Amino acid sequence: MKTKKGFVLRNVCGENIIVAEGKENIDFTKIISMNETAAYLWKNVEGKEFDSDTLMSLLINEYEVDDTTANKDAKNIAKQWIEAGIAE
Repeated sequence: MKTKKGFVLRNVCGENIIVAEGKENIDFTKIISMNETAAYLWKNVEGKEFDSDTLMSLLINEYEVDDTTANKDAKNIAKQWIEAGIAE
């Protein structure tokens, strides 16, 4: 999978949010806010090919988390990003 072109992570008033750039991506019906962990993952995969195993490795390397939890969390975030339309 890959993050969709035109979506960038910005810090707005201390909040990590995904901002759509370009008129083809403008949809003000939802704002995508990311916690610190999701923002860390996004920064590391933005514009690159990745899968849930990539996200899992990033989680394990950055945080004190076991393989099972990291795998579950990585699959969940990948699914959420696809459902939100910011990754494909």
